This record gives sequence, structure tokens and C-alpha cells, in this order.
Amino acid sequence: MYRASCGIEGGLLKAATLDGPDLIQVRTTDDARAGDGDALIRVVAVGICGTDLSIAHGKIPVAYPRVLGHEIVGELTGSGTTGLTTGTTVLVDPGLSCGRCTQCREGRSNICTRGGLLGRDADGGLRDLLSVPSTHVHALPGSVDAAIAPMIQVLATCVHAQRLMPIGPGETVAVLGLGVTGLLHVQLAAQRGATVVGITRSAEKRSLAEALGADVTVTADGDEILAVADAVGEVDVVIECAGVVPTLARSIELARVGGRVLAFGTIGHAAEGSLPYYDIYYKELSIVGARSAQPGDFGAAIAMVASGRVQLEPLVSARFALDDVATAFETASASGALKVLVDV
Repeated sequence: MYRASCGIEGGLLKAATLDGPDLIQVRTTDDARAGDGDALIRVVAVGICGTDLSIAHGKIPVAYPRVLGHEIVGELTGSGTTGLTTGTTVLVDPGLSCGRCTQCREGRSNICTRGGLLGRDADGGLRDLLSVPSTHVHALPGSVDAAIAPMIQVLATCVHAQRLMPIGPGETVAVLGLGVTGLLHVQLAAQRGATVVGITRSAEKRSLAEALGADVTVTADGDEILAVADAVGEVDVVIECAGVVPTLARSIELARVGGRVLAFGTIGHAAEGSLPYYDIYYKELSIVGARSAQPGDFGAAIAMVASGRVQLEPLVSARFALDDVATAFETASASGALKVLVDV
């Protein structure tokens, strides 16, 4: 249960801070000021994701108090060195990087060894005003609804993952776990001309996956390997989106000999369980992990939403005002929830 309090007087700037595990407070905050070259953003909407929930529950340590939220859309009130005009609606890249480590020099700033994340390592977007580096904002066209655009940050991570493991026309792709990222992966794989199988226990999510481009959906009831084989035959690529050891094990079992597994779901340090190691050897599987997104992935994700090739609206479970942020976190924690958004 999230405990919340609100100490806001009319007209003052506010932010939702995490003051300890499951203790969120909406409070007044100092006026944000942009550093040299930084952009100043009036936040419009923020999405809540699994990382936010883990931070809120104390599973991921942060320095308290911490303003949460890394799926951020807002309007520029100070354009910094963005080259954009004041009032432009922008999406924020929440990844922080040093620009000097080996990974940054390789163009892989998403895995910077000295990097961080807004909302975890620095204050995030659940506030009225936010200052970010000018290099971390991406303009959104007018055809993109700013109210649901925070999910483009999530889509960018899926774009990045499928760029690491390209999917070709005619391949068969199974997506295991049909939460927000699973349903985005379904849409991306369908766009690439694959035959897509969605796998989950939820009848509602299977129905939604079919509406978003899945050719077949299967119930995750222990017999899904046989059900998938009966429906589509061999599976070339399995995308694991549930983020638990048993589903990663099932993904390895589902992949054909010579197939590929995209380990997209985040499995924590304390996870326990066994994997079918012999299958990895016998099938000569390629297993790829993916983390966050690179700057170029955001432009691709924005273009897909702007053109209507990827739909975000069906993935919204609920939305709340900033003053109701504690209820928003409770709703996002509920079983079966998809994306919960906070209007700032």
C-alpha cells in the first residue's frame, strides 16, 4: 500500500517525491533552472513502468528523496541548444551517459558504465518543470498525441532490441509475455513481415495482441510448446518479455534448432531457477540481451507512431493527475495492468 500526502498551495510548482519505500509525497518544489545549454521542459505526462515500481517498493536503491519517472513528454519553455522553438512538444531520452568510457566511444551510450537514469540516479519527470541536457530531447510532430507519447520511450527500447536481433519477412516470431513491451514487440515484428505468435495467460491480452497484429495467440498453461507447434510449426525467434527465469527457460525450449532468443525482460539479481542449458548447446541458439535505447532509436520510434504503424492508445490502462500519483502507482502495480500515465 502506497502512503501519500500532499502539501501544495495553489499556483506553486510541485513534484512527486519518493521519501522511502512505498512513501510518495506530492510537495512544493524549487523553480527548476536549466544549466548552460540545457533544455527546460514543462512536463505534460509521465508513464509508470516496472522500474518505477521496483524503485518505489525499495527493490532498487535510490537516494531519498527522489522524484520518479523516466517516460517523459513535455513542452519546451527554454530551448537551450536544441535548435527547437519554445513551445515544441518533446520526448525526453532519460538515459544519462559520460561520453568518455569505452561503450560511449563505441556509440553505445545506452550501456555507459558510468551512466544512469532519470528517476533513479537523478530526479525524473513527475514534476512541473524539468531541466535536461539539450541532446536528450526529441521533437514530436503534431500528429502524435502528447498525452500518450511517454510510451514512445518504451517503444524506442523495443526498436533497439529488434535492431540488435533483426527479424526478417516470413520468419516466425513468438512473443512470450504480453504486457506493454510484449504488445509493442508484437506490432514491430508484424511490421517486419513476420508470422507472430503471442503467448500469455491473460485472455484479454491475447485478444488485444490479435487486434494489434498477432497472427496466433496461445495460452501460457504449460502446454504452449505443443500449441505453438500445432499452430505455426517451428519458431525462428522467441522474444521473452516477462522478465522471470521460467519464461526465459520456456523461450529457450520454444526456439527451433539454430533459432534465436531475444532476452528482453529484466530479470533481477536475486532471481533463482534453472535453464535448459543443453538446449542452448544442442540447438546452437543465439541469445541476445538488450538494454535501454540509443539516440537513433527514438527517431525511428517517433516515426512509427506518427505514421500510425504502431498503436499506443490501446495499451493505456488508466491515467491520473499528479496529485493522485500514489493511486497511480497502486493501479500500475495491480495484476493485469498495462500502461498507467500521470498527467502533470
